Amino acid sequence: MCRNIKTLFNFDPPATNDEVRDAALQFVRKLSGTTRPSKQNQHAFDHAVEAIAASARELLDSLETTQHPRNREEVAAKAKAKSALRFA
Repeated sequence: MCRNIKTLFNFDPPATNDEVRDAALQFVRKLSGTTRPSKQNQHAFDHAVEAIAASARELLDSLETTQHPRNREEVAAKAKAKSALRFA
């Protein structure tokens, strides 16, 4: 699961709230050890996702860098090429 978490900082365009929430959901899934919580735990699970997403958004919005923003398409193309070499 953790291998799929992507960097969300310093991209043009910036990370969307949906991307931040998806990363938070993946994090909570990893911590809890489940992808689908029981009905009894659903509220705690959802609360954790929302709290982590809010913290992650706050972090991303407060980080500063002197580097130029990276282009999402270029980063994705590099990752795809690297994957093709690795699994070829």
